[in-house]
Amino acid sequence: SCPPPRNATPHLPAQPLTAENVKRLKAVEITPDPTVQVVGGRNAQGKSSVLDAIWLALAGGKAAKAVPRPVRDGADHATVTLDLGDLKVTRTWDAAGKSALRVEATDGARYSSPQAMLDRLVGGLAFDPLAFSRLSAREQREALLDLVDLDVDLDALDHERASLYAQRTDVGRRGKALGDVVVDEHLPVEETSASQLLTELRQAQENNQRLDDLQRQASRAEDAVADAVRAVEAAEAALGAARTNLESAQADSRAATQQVADAGDRVSTDEIASRLECLEADNARVRANNEARTRAAERDRLRTEYEGLTGRINAIDEAKARALSSAVFPVEGLGFDDQGVTYKGVPFGQSSSAEQIRVSVAMAMALNPELRVLRIMDGSLLDAEAMDAIRTQVADGGFQLWIERVGNADAGAVVIEDGQVAR
Repeated sequence: SCPPPRNATPHLPAQPLTAENVKRLKAVEITPDPTVQVVGGRNAQGKSSVLDAIWLALAGGKAAKAVPRPVRDGADHATVTLDLGDLKVTRTWDAAGKSALRVEATDGARYSSPQAMLDRLVGGLAFDPLAFSRLSAREQREALLDLVDLDVDLDALDHERASLYAQRTDVGRRGKALGDVVVDEHLPVEETSASQLLTELRQAQENNQRLDDLQRQASRAEDAVADAVRAVEAAEAALGAARTNLESAQADSRAATQQVADAGDRVSTDEIASRLECLEADNARVRANNEARTRAAERDRLRTEYEGLTGRINAIDEAKARALSSAVFPVEGLGFDDQGVTYKGVPFGQSSSAEQIRVSVAMAMALNPELRVLRIMDGSLLDAEAMDAIRTQVADGGFQLWIERVGNADAGAVVIEDGQVAR
């Protein structure tokens, strides 16, 4: 195989295009205008078939998907030959629609991989300038990105930004759900143990029980003294024994009295019981306050996380802005944002029709720098002013444009009638 000539850019010169049995065409041979060739005629006569013949010859599989039946009904074959000056392209189809492609250089050399070579020449948008204006906002953005050499992966940045934005939204939602948090810094962190108060209460009760026992012992001793006195008075005969008993009882009484004195004062259980009743309420306040501390800490953590995510999002936005500021676009004022392509700072779809046409043509020219051939379907939608603007634009860029328009009023138009060039 041989490569395309290095010293010349392939393009369609003013030489014949021949097509036979392609779609509605029977047999046509057209010597096109080197800048703008209008294909005119009434509807359903084969105008679109002329432009599709160029596309079918060059685009291969992409065109075949859009035109599954390229052979005219009733014919057993179809042929298109394009003379590109430095290259000659011939594609044929049999009745089943199976195609064969031959690409020859001017010296007669053939290419072993002709479609691969043509694919390098045929750019995006099927070399239809107005196709760009018909794309969705996202598809326009992707087409423009294909033309711009950026030092960052905008899709990766957009994906990361979307992930961070979702994270930040979730963090903000969780922080908002915490609501206002009030913490009483005067309350302790630790709850008071009820077991301590219960132990204290038990010890007090045991102490009081001991005092009661001692008091009863002292009372019994006093009773014994009284019995002894009565015994002395009642029984003089037993005076000696009664006095001994008296002395013994007095000694016991003094000892018991001393024990009572040594045991200390009685402990009030009312105050301990009152404290125990208040304990649960105090501990509930401590628990609630500790929960508030936890929520406040989580709120502060989420606030810090939210600010961190915001910083990362801002860094991504700044990286995108730096990348876009250094990008070279095919049309001055062209750019894009997250939604799609912009022109002079506004969405491309909101630009005027004239602006959209001019930008779309420039995009198609940028996407087809090697082939330098454009085609416009439904050219009847363009008025005279738009036609003049496009003619100037393609001429300045060194391109050739084939355009389909209904009627025969255009100067230099090739009129198609019943699948043939009208005579």
